[in-house]
Amino acid sequence: MSVDRYEMVVGLEVHVQLKTRTKAFCACSTMYGAPPNVNTCPVCLALPGTLPVLNAEAVRLAVRAAHALGCTVKPISVFARKNYFYPDLPKGYQISQYDRPLAVNGSLRIGENADGTPITVGITRLHLEEDAGKSIHDRYAAVTAIDLNRSGVPLTEIVSEPDMRSAQEAGAYLRALKQILEFTDVSDVNMEEGSLRVDANVSARLRGETRLGTKTEVKNMNSFSGVERALQAEFERQVGVLDGGGRVEQQTMLWDGARGIVRPARSKEASHDYRYFPEPDLPPLVLSKEWIEEQRQSLPELPAARRARFVREYALSPREVDVLTSSVILADYYEQTARAHGDPKTAANWVTGEVLAAVNAAGTSLREFPVRPSDLAGLLSLVRDGKVSHTAAKRIFGEMRRSGEPPAQIAEREGLLQEGSDDAITVWVEEVLAEHPDESRRFLAGERKLLGVLVGAVMKKSKGRADPRRVNQLLSSRASG
Repeated sequence: MSVDRYEMVVGLEVHVQLKTRTKAFCACSTMYGAPPNVNTCPVCLALPGTLPVLNAEAVRLAVRAAHALGCTVKPISVFARKNYFYPDLPKGYQISQYDRPLAVNGSLRIGENADGTPITVGITRLHLEEDAGKSIHDRYAAVTAIDLNRSGVPLTEIVSEPDMRSAQEAGAYLRALKQILEFTDVSDVNMEEGSLRVDANVSARLRGETRLGTKTEVKNMNSFSGVERALQAEFERQVGVLDGGGRVEQQTMLWDGARGIVRPARSKEASHDYRYFPEPDLPPLVLSKEWIEEQRQSLPELPAARRARFVREYALSPREVDVLTSSVILADYYEQTARAHGDPKTAANWVTGEVLAAVNAAGTSLREFPVRPSDLAGLLSLVRDGKVSHTAAKRIFGEMRRSGEPPAQIAEREGLLQEGSDDAITVWVEEVLAEHPDESRRFLAGERKLLGVLVGAVMKKSKGRADPRRVNQLLSSRASG
C-alpha cells in the first residue's frame, strides 16, 4: 500500500458544552453525574404544549468563543429544526442553526511550518444548538436504557475548514481550540464528561490533486490521541480501497480504540436528509452591534498573548512557557507565585518541577492542590533569604502538601531553619572530618573534588540546617590553611 502517494484531508466538527448552570431552553440543571432522568422537565422531555425559552448566558458564552476564534458574529441568526429519529431525542428533532448561524469565518493558528510560516486552520462556522440525551447499551442485559439528563444541554458546534493535512495537525488544532475555550471560561472542555466531543471528516486524495475526495465521518473518539489514531487508521483504510481500484463510500465510521480499527456504522447523511426548517417556536436571535462589541472587549488574555507576555516579562524559555500556559489554572498559579516571590525563574522551576510532579502523583488537579501560590512563594523566599536550605525546602514542601500549613510554621516546628552561625557549623565540620579520616586527609592534601562529598556529609549531619554556602567556605578555608 503506497500511503506516501496520498494526502490526508481533515475537517473537524467539535461540539462544546457551554458552561451554564441551566439548559439551553429550560431551567433544568446541567450538573454532571446526577441520577438518570433527574435533570428533566416538560420542555426537555418534549411534552405536548411546551415552548423553549433561550438561555441568554449560553448566547453570551458562544459569542465569547466566536470572538476568541476571530469569527464574525452575525447580528441576526436563526434557529432551525434538524429532524432525525433517535430514542434519546424525545422531540424527534434537535434545535440547532443551519443556513444562518451565529458566527462565521474564523481561524486558529496551530503551529509553524519548517520555514517559519504559520499553519492556520479556517473555521467555517460556529453555531448554537442543544444536546440529545444518552443511550446506555452496556449497563443492563439485553436492554438499552435512556438517560435524558443531557437532553437540552447547551452546545456550540465549531466547524473547521478541511485545512488539516495529517492526524498530528488535527491533534494540534484540538489542543489549541481546547486551550482557547478554557482560557475564555466558555467550557470546562472535559472529554471524559462529554463536554467536548469530536466528529472528524477525513478523505484521501493523490498528492497534487486539488479536488476533495469522498469523505467519511469518524465518531466515538474519547481523547485527542484517540482522534489522531482513528484518523490515521481511516486514512490508511481509504488508501487501501483506492489502491485496490475501489471507491470510498460516504459513510459514518466508528472508532474501535481497543482493536485500533474503524468500522462502518451507517451511510453518511447529507444536509437535506435532516429536512432543516426554521424553528417556529423561537424568533430570530437579534444581537445589537454594541452588545457584540462589548463581548469582544471583555475577552480575557488569550493563550497566544499570554505566552508572548511570559517570554517578554519573565524571560522564560519557549519550553517553560508552553508548559506553564498549557492550562489557564496553571498559568494563574505560576504567575501568582512569581509575583509574590519576585523571582520568576525560580518560580518556574518549582512549578514545572515539584508542583506538577506532586499534582500528577496525587492524580488530582491543581484546583484541589493544598499548596497555595502565596505559600509556595513564601517557601521560595525562605530559601532565597538563607533561612532554609534547598534540601530542607523539599521536606517542607512535602509537609505543606500533606497539611496545607504555611512554610515558616513547618520549618520552625521541624527544626529546619538554617543555621548560619559559624560556631555551630564549625562543630559539624569538625565532626565530619573526624568521622571520614581518609576523605579528610586527601581533601586537606589538595584533592578538591572531595569538597562536594564533605559538604554533603555536613548537610546530612546537620539534617539540612547548615548553610551550605558557609559550609563550603569553612571547608575550603581549612584546605587552603
